[in-house]
Amino acid sequence: MSNKLTYIIAGFLILIMFLTAFFSMKENSLTFDELAHIPAGYSYLTEQDYRINPEHPPLVKDIAALPLLFLDLNFPNENQTWLQTDSAPAWWVQFDLGTKFIYESNNNPKEIIFWSRIPMIAILLLFGLFLFKWAKDLAGNKAALAVLTLFSFSPTFLSNGILVTNDVGAAFGAVLSTYFWLKFLYNPKCLNVILASLFFGLAMLCKFSMVLLIPFFGIITIIYSLLISQPQKKIRDLSIYVAKAVLVGLIALIFVVLPVYQLHISNYPIEQQKRDTISDLTSDEFKPLNALDIWMSDKPILRPFSQYLRGILMASQRTIFGNTVYFLGEISSSAWWYYFPVIFLLKIPLSFHLLALLTLVGLIFLVFKKRPSAKNWIKENFTVFSFFVFIIIYWATAMTSNLNIGIRHLLPTFPFIFMILVLGLKTIIMEASQKMRKLLSTTSCLLFVWYIASSLSAFPYYIPYYNEIAGGTENGYKYAVDSNYDWGQDFYYLLSFVKENNINKIYVDYFGGESPKYWLGEKYVQLNPKELEEPPRGWVAVSLNQLQGGVAKPVTGFDQETGYYDWLKNYTPVARMGYSILVYYID
Repeated sequence: MSNKLTYIIAGFLILIMFLTAFFSMKENSLTFDELAHIPAGYSYLTEQDYRINPEHPPLVKDIAALPLLFLDLNFPNENQTWLQTDSAPAWWVQFDLGTKFIYESNNNPKEIIFWSRIPMIAILLLFGLFLFKWAKDLAGNKAALAVLTLFSFSPTFLSNGILVTNDVGAAFGAVLSTYFWLKFLYNPKCLNVILASLFFGLAMLCKFSMVLLIPFFGIITIIYSLLISQPQKKIRDLSIYVAKAVLVGLIALIFVVLPVYQLHISNYPIEQQKRDTISDLTSDEFKPLNALDIWMSDKPILRPFSQYLRGILMASQRTIFGNTVYFLGEISSSAWWYYFPVIFLLKIPLSFHLLALLTLVGLIFLVFKKRPSAKNWIKENFTVFSFFVFIIIYWATAMTSNLNIGIRHLLPTFPFIFMILVLGLKTIIMEASQKMRKLLSTTSCLLFVWYIASSLSAFPYYIPYYNEIAGGTENGYKYAVDSNYDWGQDFYYLLSFVKENNINKIYVDYFGGESPKYWLGEKYVQLNPKELEEPPRGWVAVSLNQLQGGVAKPVTGFDQETGYYDWLKNYTPVARMGYSILVYYID
């Protein structure tokens, strides 16, 4: 396939991704995390104050907030929600501030939401282009188009790439930093050291889970230095590579991460940073680091490092404490080790799994046929080997974490999985006989067409997408909700329903970032199911995340109240808003 035709097809794929992302974004109301991330990013740029949402690095939020600088917005920096002069802020204050900023400061909510999401789509498209470029360098034009197809039509990337969250940004950071780290390993000249430092630092500014790049880069650096060395030079080469790797890390920290944090805390009062740090760091598991962080928080030179370490510790606390989560009919705040494997099986198009199975069977056959040396294979395919190392580290960490709230937490591994699959598929096709090659190529093309069709048929409902194994998107809520299914994205459909049916009063239990009171006014009655003595009468709307949490069976040891929505099982919904909000009429 010629380069010209390849670029035309790639451009077409990127265009389709833009259109599906853009128009599905316009349909989605404000999701839960966006309520905190949007005002946080705007406050960083306009106030240079990092008191809000410190458990996530600032880069993606900064990028999302850039278009908001050109709008005439009011920020509630005189409100007590922002000032918090009486006491250290509780975790949920960031969401209260989001409500103040977006809905209660005479701003246009939809304008804020729309413009802050535009840079997210730009990141998504740049991500696709870079992935195409890397795959093209590794395996040629057809492989690059195959990888770009898997990326462009991925329901998980399409659902998260349109929101002001840091999951896609973190995935892009992981890919960019891995690319430039491998360039540094293959040729450790000065320019590659600088580029590896820059992109490693940028990745660390996307999401705190990117600290997993440290053991990943450490492992592949040691293995690579030993593989390329002559026996008599192993210790010397290892020492040189380790020294340069440490240098890359120090440059990234000192010249990328810390200057960004210094800028973000320039107007953050010292005494408030210390007070907030003490309030946020409560875990006994990190007592020495907590004490160190608190000590650094009021030292002018060390404050940026303290703020960064505070975020890492807060993120680590969340992985330990977990979230209250519905999964497979149960509810718990601790982990199911099999959560992510099950979610990956159900949330990824079935055609992808069949492609993966086809590739796996073919590669196993080739291994038994050729019996290659593991050492030689790693040496000849070190880039692909590196992909495997990252996936293993990331998945092992995710599966042992208590934070089971969405497949989006696996997104940094997706691009590497896509490339491994395509490269493996290319290998088995090239090694097959002419007759088998034709069969494999035809089967693969049909599976890719199915993959594309699955994605397009889901438009614009990418957040709740579930595959055929789960019974399709309509039934996905029976397996897991939260950001897998119901993140508050369907609220605009409820508004249209209320208007079209001339509803004067509606009880609402909504999960998401929107303010029902702002949009519905006097028509809105907040539904508190735990306080009900008898079912409400009239119109009732319940988010499936709330409903499933209220009917689930508690896991042994889970001591929070459950069963508070059992009464709703006696009623049949009269409508469904998108996929995530059920509407009832109770006589």
